[in-house]
Amino acid sequence: MSDYVIGLTGGIASGKSAVSQRFEALGIVVADADVAARDAVAIGSEGLADVVDMFGTGVLAADGSLDRPAMRRRVFAEPDARKRLEGIIHPRVRELLRAACMRAVGPYTIAAVPLLAEGGGRRAYPWLQRIVVVDVPGSAQLQRLLQRDGIDEVLARRMIAAQASRQQRLAVADDVLVNDGTLEALDGQVAALDRLYRNLAAASR
Repeated sequence: MSDYVIGLTGGIASGKSAVSQRFEALGIVVADADVAARDAVAIGSEGLADVVDMFGTGVLAADGSLDRPAMRRRVFAEPDARKRLEGIIHPRVRELLRAACMRAVGPYTIAAVPLLAEGGGRRAYPWLQRIVVVDVPGSAQLQRLLQRDGIDEVLARRMIAAQASRQQRLAVADDVLVNDGTLEALDGQVAALDRLYRNLAAASR
């Protein structure tokens, strides 16, 4: 079991998935908050029941699962809807993530949390030993999002604005991985962090 946990976060289209894949290739278990968020509102879960109690059956798909596009529209249409939804999901995601990290075998574990800064940062995740932020300049983030999702610039800017700012993410960082170069450069940065985390985890035992 691993009790040395690194939080991994970054803005939309910053390259968090590419970073996670590289840590996994080095033998590190990555617990993904996106997976935990799906589990938190799975069919039959208390989380889904709480969402329906708060927002009504209109957020359910025909099969009884959460209709994510409908929920997304609701969140963007109602200013306080996002906070109410996060109040249901975030605590459950934290519990599921921590359990997954504690079960993991390895020198350390990574908890990949896209909304770490938005979800309370260190105060909400006191069990993280360090936080690494995948950072990318705003212009590059916008271009990657446009290319990745095939959306217009207005929507892309709105999606970026809905998240914590670059400065807010950097404020919670112990380590910053700048992902504005080549894949080879990214490999080198991840390898360096892996060596650091293995040493820190070993020293903590």
